[in-house]
Order: sequence, then C-alpha cells, then structure tokens
Amino acid sequence: MSENGGPSMDLLRSEAMQLSQLIIPIDSAHLAITYLGDLGLIQFNDLNAGKSPFQRTYATQIKRCGELGRKLRYFKVQMSEAGLNPSERSGMGFDLNMDDLEVKLGEFEGELTEIVANGEKLQRGYNELVEYKLVLQKAGEFFHSALRKATAQQREEGSVHGGESSESPEAPLLEEQESNSEQVKLGFLTGLVPKGKSMAFEKMLFRVTRGNVLLRQYFVEQPVLDPASGEKVIKIVFAVFFSGERAKSKILKICDAFGANRYPFCEDLRKQAQMMTEVSARLSELKITIDAGISQRRNLLHNIGQHYEQWNLMVRREKSIYHTLNMLSIDVTKKCLVAEGWSPVFATQQIRDALQRATIDSSSQVGGIFQVLRTKESPPTYFRTNKFTSSFQDIVDAYGVAKYQEANPGVYTIITFPFLFAVMFGDWGHGICILLATLFLLIMERKFSNMKLGDIMEMTFGGRYVILMMALFSIYTGFIYNEFFSRPFEIFSRSAYDCRDPSCGDATSVGLIKVHDTYPFGVDPVWHGTRSELPFLNSLKMKMSILLGVAQMNLGIVMSFFNAKFFRNGINIWCQFVPQIIFLNSLFGYLSILIIIKWITGSKADLYHVMIYMFLGPTDDLDENQLFSGQKAIQLLLLLLAFVSVPWMLLPKPFLLKSQHNNRQHAQSYVTLTDESLQSEINHDSDAQEEFMFSEVFVHQLIHTIEFVLGAVSNTASYLRLWALSLAHSELSSVFYEKVLLLAWGYNNVIIRIVGLFVFICATVGVLLVMETLSAFLHALRLHWVEFQNKFYEGDGYKFNPFSFTLIANEDE
Repeated sequence: MSENGGPSMDLLRSEAMQLSQLIIPIDSAHLAITYLGDLGLIQFNDLNAGKSPFQRTYATQIKRCGELGRKLRYFKVQMSEAGLNPSERSGMGFDLNMDDLEVKLGEFEGELTEIVANGEKLQRGYNELVEYKLVLQKAGEFFHSALRKATAQQREEGSVHGGESSESPEAPLLEEQESNSEQVKLGFLTGLVPKGKSMAFEKMLFRVTRGNVLLRQYFVEQPVLDPASGEKVIKIVFAVFFSGERAKSKILKICDAFGANRYPFCEDLRKQAQMMTEVSARLSELKITIDAGISQRRNLLHNIGQHYEQWNLMVRREKSIYHTLNMLSIDVTKKCLVAEGWSPVFATQQIRDALQRATIDSSSQVGGIFQVLRTKESPPTYFRTNKFTSSFQDIVDAYGVAKYQEANPGVYTIITFPFLFAVMFGDWGHGICILLATLFLLIMERKFSNMKLGDIMEMTFGGRYVILMMALFSIYTGFIYNEFFSRPFEIFSRSAYDCRDPSCGDATSVGLIKVHDTYPFGVDPVWHGTRSELPFLNSLKMKMSILLGVAQMNLGIVMSFFNAKFFRNGINIWCQFVPQIIFLNSLFGYLSILIIIKWITGSKADLYHVMIYMFLGPTDDLDENQLFSGQKAIQLLLLLLAFVSVPWMLLPKPFLLKSQHNNRQHAQSYVTLTDESLQSEINHDSDAQEEFMFSEVFVHQLIHTIEFVLGAVSNTASYLRLWALSLAHSELSSVFYEKVLLLAWGYNNVIIRIVGLFVFICATVGVLLVMETLSAFLHALRLHWVEFQNKFYEGDGYKFNPFSFTLIANEDE
C-alpha cells in the first residue's frame, strides 16, 4: 500500500480516475476545502467559467488575501535591503486566524513604514549636510586662496606707493572708488553638480550669460550619496560669480535643470568656521539618530522574519482556498456549494473522511455528500511518482502527457535512456567522474532542496537521479569497451593474445596469436593501439547500434499491441500491429539475425551486399555471402511479407472503421427510447458519429503508412548515431591523452608537465564531461522521442493537477 492509502505505485498505466460531485454546506465549506487541500487528491473543475473574477462569491476575501500578500512582499523587500533572510523555522504555528493576522500585519506595516519614512528623511538631511560640508571645505579653500593673493598684492602696491597713499588729497578719490566698487559688487552661488554633467553645465552657463560669469570647479575624490536619489554619485563643487539679478535668475534655472544642489556660503571667515563647526556637530547627531533608527528597523524586521514563512504560507493557503471556493457553484437554496472534480478511484474513502471531519469540526448540522458522476470526458492522467522516477517521467512528459491509461514509456525510459546514453559515452573513467559529481548532489540533497539555485544548477539538481543512472551505465559500458580515459586495462584477466615474436610490436594484429582463454568481459585490451583497432571497433559498434535500435523499435511496436488490447481495439491489433511487426522484422529484424549469425560463425559474408541484392536480385545466387542453408528462400519469403504488409497497413483499417460506423447507426435505429437522458445521450453520440469522414480517415491512414515505411529505414539509420558518438568520444579522449598529457610528460620540465596536466583536465572536463555529456543526452532524448515513442505513444492527454497545499508551498510566489 502507498502512503496515500491506495494500491502500490504503477507507472505502466495511469491511475483509474473518476468524475465526482461534492455537495458541501456553506458553513463547513471552508474547512472542507482546507482538508481536501491537505489531502491533495482532487482536481476541481471551474463551474463558474462564465463569470469574471469580480462577479464571484468570494472576490472580497481574495482581495483581502491579496492585500495581506502585498504587505508580506513589502516586508520581504525591506528584509532583503537590510540583509536579512526569513527564518525557515518559526516558533509560532497556525494559531492566528486571518483576522488576527490582518491586524498584526497592519500594525507591523504602520510601524515599519514610519521607521522607514523617518529614516529616509534623516538620511536625506544627513546627505545634504555632507554635501554642505564639502562646499564649505572646497569653496572655503578658494576664498582663502583669493584673500591671500589679494593681501599680498595690496602689500606690494603699498610698498611701491607707500608715501603717496598717505597723502590727504587722495582720500576723497579712494572713497569714490570704494563707492563705485560697491555698486558693481559681484554675487556668487555655490553647490555641487554631478561630474557627468559638469562639462555641459559649464557650457550652458557661458552660453546663457554670454561669458559674463566666472566659474570655479573643485573635484571631490570620494562619491557622495545624492540627497534626492540616495545613490552614490561622483560630484564636483562649483562656485559661480556673476553680476546682476537677471544673470542670477538664469543661473538658478540652469542649476535646477542640471540637478545641481545649491548651498549658502558666507564670505566672512569667522562665519565660515562657525558654520563648519555647526555642520560637523549636526552630522554627528544625525549619525547617532540614523544608527538608532537602523537598529530599531532591523530588530522589527528580525521579529517579522521569525514568522514570515508561516504567515506567507498561511496567506497563500487561504487565498488558494477562496480561489477554489470561487470555482464552486451555489445551489438554489443558497445553503450549499456544489463542486465537481476529478479524483483517483483509490482516494474515494479519503475524500469522504475529509468531508466528514470538516462537518464535525465545523459543528455543521448537515454533512457533505460525495457521489460519482458518469461522463464521457477524457480524465486527466495521474502517475504517482517518487523523487527517483519523477525525473524520468518529466522526460516523457516533455514530449507529451500520456493519454488516460495509455502505456507509459517512462517505465522503460528508466533503463533504456541511461543505457543508450552510456553506449555513446562509454568510458568508466569519465563515468566515475560524473558519478562523484552526482554523489555530491545526493549528499547535499536536503540543503539544495531548500535553496534558490540558478537555472542551470536547478536543472542539473532536478535530474540528479537521471545523471546517477547515466553514470552507472557509463561505467558498465566503459568496462565493455575497456576504456579508462581511452586507456585499456587488463581488469578481469590477462589478454587472450600475445606477440608471436618481437617483430609484431609494430601494432598489427597479424602477428598476434591466442595464448590464453578468451577475455571474459568486454573488448580484449590488446585491440587498443593496434592498426586494426578502428576497423574492429567500427564494425562492432555499428552492428551493435543496429541490434539495439531494432530491439527498441520492436519494443515500441509491441507496446502498441498492449495499448490496443487494453482499449479493446481489435482493428489496431490486426491492421496496425501485425503488419508493422512483419514489415520491420522482414527487413531489419532479418538483418539483426544475420549480424548475430556472422558473429557466431565468424563468416566473412558482406551483409551490405546481402541486403542490397535482396531487393535488386532476390533470385541471384548468394555464393560466398550465404550464411546458412535455405537463406535464398527465406529472403524471398521475407521480401514478399514486407511488400504485402504495406497495403495491409493502408487499406483494411479505413474500410473496417467505416463498417463499424454504419453498424452503430443501424443498431441505433432499433433502440427503444424510454428515458430522456438516454435519448439525449444517443443523439449526442449520433452527432459525433455523423462527423466521420471516410476521406479524412483514409488520408490519415495513408500518411501513417508512408511515415512508418519510410521511418523504418530512417529510424534504423538514426540509431547509427550510437556508433558515431561512441567513436567520437573515444577518439577525442585518445587525442587529449596522447597529444596533451603524454606530450607534456615527455618533457623533463615540471612547469610544462603542470601546464599539460592542467590543459588535459580542462579539456576533459569542458569537452568530454560537459559538452559530450550534453550531446549524448540530447541524442538519447531524440532516440526515445522519435524512434521509440512514435511507434505507440500518442501523448495527447493532460496532467492531473490537484488542489494541494504541498504543491502551493513548493511554487514560487
């Protein structure tokens, strides 16, 4: 029995489903949906599809949950800005109801909003004071420098005209000059402008005032926080000297346009020093106040973070409950809600128990009713998987979800997918590397399951059990190929062959003699490195690819037989399965038998010649290409069966379907109608059957026949990718070993050897363990989707999507 109380998990056929109707009293509806969400075994149908979201019964409650969700998202943003993470474990259970939670979140939001607003206001004032201090420093330096220069110049002029300057007749003239200078006294503005805008700012000032300004700029080494945006910006302190109010108004507009912050500045040195002291003191006070506010905000967010996950899950659960309740219809008495949904047959008692428990816990006077409805709708597909089988099922579902109770390719994919991958990737050294990486993912499984991973890492972690099987099968096929990073080893015994004399060391297999028993498992290591290695392995892997391909395609056709038998479709058995199995095995099944016979007998027959002249010259003598007695007669028989199976696939099925359609219509004309429901049901069936179009069925069958006949050839050839990729992987591995590692090791230099080893590791990991793994994975995926599944798998169903709190908790917000 499974943990859900149903039968043992069966992946070959999806679970038996039923359309059920639930009648739930309104006072226990919320609790009933809650318990059904905990159970997670019913998919509700929307009975209010014609209504907009605002017209539904529980629209107000959903809006309320949405507002709570907004507050929680606001808390999460604030926690993220403060560098805090919500605690995964909370000390508080679901003791709060939604009303209490709404009040509590409102209080937290009000307090946090006030703290944040005050903090932003204080920070803005602090940033302004920092800029003001910079203006006082930089502009003060300019005025100090100008004052020193003026004083020095006056001293020089005084030393030259010392006697004349003391004469009284000149005093009125000086007073007149001073009065004139007061009338043309220059005004000035100081502030900061972003460095990126400083050049444009300067050009605009000179254009607008026609050059009648004096601009001084001072670079600030460290970026400052802009009071308006709060971002770090590199700025420049400026001082603009002008004459007249008109010029001043223009300069003020330019400052506003360029985002320049202006600050007052006094020429009096004593006032400058006093302002600097006041600004520094004010900065210290604000810093203390801001730090206190940050600490208060952090403590508040820490308290919120302690319960954030549970509050968030509670709100999401509540929102999903009301969404589900909105899918239910209200009966005419407005006292009950009516629900319809799909559920597994084994979950019937569990659903009834959940309704009964909701009735008791809500103290309802009337219990919920569960009843099964009869329907001709196609049920959803539900496979109960675990964390191991779910990855393989996802591979199948990516092609298409199985039709209800259609044979599931996922059962065979668990073995065939990693095995075909390993045929292309076979190297037990590389397999061990992938195995170690996968074991790391399995050891860290619990930690990674609760972490937010990147897209590529999340995909890799999700397929960890697929990669584990791929690694194990790669080690297995690596032992068969006898390759460890392209190097052979005498693992199971000594090689069966040895050199006849020292002269056979030129790496040819001609000079080898058998001196020991046959190597017990896999390829004899003596083949590696010989001149016969490539032709031998080419022949072996090519023939092996054909055998594996024909076997898997036969499996697909056999699965179509079991599908037809399960759905009691005799036409598909006799007009589809039988001719297909005959056609495929008359040609490529026969080729597979010839390959096995040639291996057993050691014959030198040319199989290419045999297969080509089986069509071009079926009556010609085979001569040296004959592998067994009676071969010519058998080939003629198989060729005849192959030609007969093509019209067998094409012609009978459309006519038989037409005959079935006519018989049904003829039988319905004699049915006595005693019930209105039965009459409407038959009328509905007759309407559907009137849509039968013989021409469309015939064209569809013609396309299917052509596709299968051509596909039998192309799909068999497609399996040769097993040979091609296996050879490419082996040769790449050999090149990296010989041309990188051995070449570097030939130098008596430690640095060259380290560099060579580093390049070898990078090439092995980057090319062989990453790119080749992905390539072999995609090719194995294609072989399953196109060559295997199209023989029997329709994949036009839809997934069972139950209302489940477990699924809601695992979903991203």
